[in-house]
Amino acid sequence: MKKKIISSLLAASMIMTALTGCGGTGSSDNSANQDNAATVNNNSADNADNADNAQQPADSASDASDAAASNEGKVINIYSFNDELRNRITAVYPEIVDTSDDGTVSSLKDGTEIHWIINPNQDGVYQDKLDEALGNQLSAADDDKVDIFAAEIDYVVKYTDADIDAAMTLESLGINPDTDLADQFDFTKTVASDQNGVMRATTWQACPGVLVYRRDIAKEVFGTDDPVEIGKKTTDWDTMKATAEELKAKGYYTFSCYTDTFRTYSNNISAAWVTAEDPTTVKVDKKILDWVEDSKEWNEAGYFDPTVKGQWNSDWYTAMSSSSKVFAFLLPAWGIDTQVKPNWDGEDGSWAVTDAPLVYNWGGTYVLAAEGTDNPSHVKDILLALTANTENLKTISQKYADFTNAKSIMQTAATDASFASDFLGGQNPYEYFTPSADSVKMAPLSAYDQGCVELIQNAFGDYLQGQIDYDKAKSNFETAIMERYPEITTVQWPE
Repeated sequence: MKKKIISSLLAASMIMTALTGCGGTGSSDNSANQDNAATVNNNSADNADNADNAQQPADSASDASDAAASNEGKVINIYSFNDELRNRITAVYPEIVDTSDDGTVSSLKDGTEIHWIINPNQDGVYQDKLDEALGNQLSAADDDKVDIFAAEIDYVVKYTDADIDAAMTLESLGINPDTDLADQFDFTKTVASDQNGVMRATTWQACPGVLVYRRDIAKEVFGTDDPVEIGKKTTDWDTMKATAEELKAKGYYTFSCYTDTFRTYSNNISAAWVTAEDPTTVKVDKKILDWVEDSKEWNEAGYFDPTVKGQWNSDWYTAMSSSSKVFAFLLPAWGIDTQVKPNWDGEDGSWAVTDAPLVYNWGGTYVLAAEGTDNPSHVKDILLALTANTENLKTISQKYADFTNAKSIMQTAATDASFASDFLGGQNPYEYFTPSADSVKMAPLSAYDQGCVELIQNAFGDYLQGQIDYDKAKSNFETAIMERYPEITTVQWPE
C-alpha cells in the first residue's frame, strides 16, 4: 500500500475535496502501516496468482478460505450511510450467524465480527466520519481499520480515483471483473472504474427510474389504472404536460414538487460538473437550466403541490400518503421500497408503475474495499456474495424489490410472475425497470456531483418559490458551491 493514499486524502483532498468536510462528496479508504500494507498486497497478489485455486466462482463466493481467514483480523469495519447495505449483506451472506438487536454488530461462523458504522449522508456527515477514519488508517490498529465502505453514485468517483488510490482494485483483491462480474450492467461497471478503466468498486444494484402512480387517481381522472394506458399519457414531457392539465382539472397535482423531476434532467447532462482539465470550475449544463425553466412553468401552472418545498422532508413524505392529491413520483426501485411503501397508509395495490417521460438512472450504492484492510479474504468473500452471486441477487430483488445488477436475472424477472409486487397490486415492476436499464446512458460523473446537485436545487428552489429572483439564485449557488469546495473559483453558466 502506498503512503500517498493518506497524504492524498488529507492534502490533495483540497483538490478532490476528499477530507475537507464537504457535504457533497464522499471520500474513502485508507492505508495501513507499511508492514501491514505489504501483507495486504502480498495476500492480494497471492489470490491473483493462484486464481484457479484461490479465486472462488461467483456462485460459491461465501466459501471463504479458512487458512487465509485465520491470518486476518477479528473485526471487519463496514462504513455506510444507512442500513441498506447492512440489510442486504445480512440477508445473503451465509457466514453471518446473528446480528445484535441494535444492528451494530454481526457475528460470523469463524468468530469474526462485522462492526457496522452508519452515519447519515445529509450535510456530508457520513463522508466526514469516513474520511476521518481513513485519515487515521496508517496508524490505526488492525481491528480499527476501515475494511469496506459504501459510496453513492454522486461521489463514488472521488473514491475510485487511481491517483488517490484509496480503494483496492478488484483484481488485486482477487476478483476478476471479466468473469466474476460478467453479468453486471455495463453502465454500472463504468461508474465503478477509475480513470484508467480499472474497477475499484462494485454494486448489487442498478437504478433505472420509472413513474410510480396512484391507481385510484388514475381511475378517477383517466378512467383506467392500466399501466399500458397510463404509459401512453407519460411517454414524453409534451404528453406529460397535457396529462398534467387533465389532472389539474380534477383537483390533482402531477408531482409533489419541482425536485421530483430533477434527476431526469441531471442524468442527461452532456459534460461533468467539474473536469480534470479545468478542476477549479463548475460548469452548469444547459439541461440544468432547462429544469429550472420547465419547473417554473409547471409551478406557475399549478402542476406541483405548493405545500411541498423539496424532497426528504415531512411534506414530501405526506405527499405519498392517502390524504395527498399527488398523482405520481419519479423513482427507481429503491424509491418504492424505502420511500413510497413506508409512507403509504392505505391498502396494498394502490400504486403501480409505468414508463417515465425520459429514461434516467437515479442513484446506486457502490461498495469498495479499503486499501489497507487487514481482512482481504473476508472482504473479497462479502463483495462476491453481495454483487456476483446470482442466487443472492435474485433473493435481494424478491426480498427488497431492488433492481439488482445482473442482466440475466433482471431479463428473466421481467416475465416471471414470482417477481410480482403485492404493494403494486400484483404488478411485476421489472417489466418496466428492465427495458429502462437497457437504455440508460450515464451522464459524465465528477467528485463534486453530490454538492452540485444539492446546492443547485437549494438555490433555485428559493427562486421557484418566489423568494428571490433568477440572478440571485445563480449568485447564491456560486457562493454556496465555493464555500463547500474552497478550491472551486469559477462557475460557468451556459450561454
